[in-house]
Amino acid sequence: MNINKVHPELRKIMGRIPTLPLQNRLLVFVINTLQKVMQKPKSTNAVSIEEIIIGSVRVRVYRPKNKLSNAGLLWIHGGGFIIGTAAMNDKECYGHAKDLGLVVVSVDYRLAPKYPFPAAIDDCFAAWQWFQAEAKNLGVNPSNIVLAGQSAGGGLAAVLAQRIYDDGRIQPVGQALFSPMLDDRTAARHELDAIKHRIWNNVCNRAGWTNYLGKSPGQSDMPEYAAAARRKDLSGLPPAWIAVGDVDLFYDEDQHYAKRLTEAGVECQFYVVPMAPHGFETFAPHASITRDLYRDFYRFLRSIFKKYDISL
Repeated sequence: MNINKVHPELRKIMGRIPTLPLQNRLLVFVINTLQKVMQKPKSTNAVSIEEIIIGSVRVRVYRPKNKLSNAGLLWIHGGGFIIGTAAMNDKECYGHAKDLGLVVVSVDYRLAPKYPFPAAIDDCFAAWQWFQAEAKNLGVNPSNIVLAGQSAGGGLAAVLAQRIYDDGRIQPVGQALFSPMLDDRTAARHELDAIKHRIWNNVCNRAGWTNYLGKSPGQSDMPEYAAAARRKDLSGLPPAWIAVGDVDLFYDEDQHYAKRLTEAGVECQFYVVPMAPHGFETFAPHASITRDLYRDFYRFLRSIFKKYDISL
């Protein structure tokens, strides 16, 4: 993708960031090994950070020490199902806890290819159940929790909303999805390879889905909860906020999912960031378009919790 198609604020930094060949399993192993070195949580005077092991899954819990709103956020990190840790979003989760008074639980789910589907979504569901069980001890009303995630984590958050709905017990009050990875069928579209999207292109996308599913993406016999966009009936799901850049590989699938949610009677806000590639908010946290993105995310959270007389 020509760098001139990227927002002027992002061109310099995006020009320096290579698209990694994540189809190389040795490289994926090295990346994940290096990320584990940075996992030790560091609490501050404003927010305590604790890592807890729940069966096969670890969660990272961020608790504000001063302002506590009685609401919570379950966060799911990105990485295409094959890389990443909860620790990679320490700054963001810390900020949400500090700025909004939310208790944030971040899921360190198992990664493919060592742990293919359904390991990741099973871990996310286990984290949700733990959050529900421990909510009152954490100072949270279990009925006041929003799901959120970025990239593959956004896709997992969308699938988790579906699985919780089918489970029939307490539901999340909202779902916030940052450039979510929703549809494996995108990876099967080989004509998209030539576009060479910045940061996350369709070759990476195919590697992520293939490793996660344990088979080629785009096949007709996809199991339930494997990909959010494969669900036929989206009715009954919690209100959604979906944000994506218009030069992101996932723009079309995210826009289509937002349209389907609206058609199914689900309140859905679709926030488009002009000329923004995938994951730009991580690489350019101080850019004005990143600040605008988080401002709208916080507006969504405040509007959701306001319905329950919670002030953030």
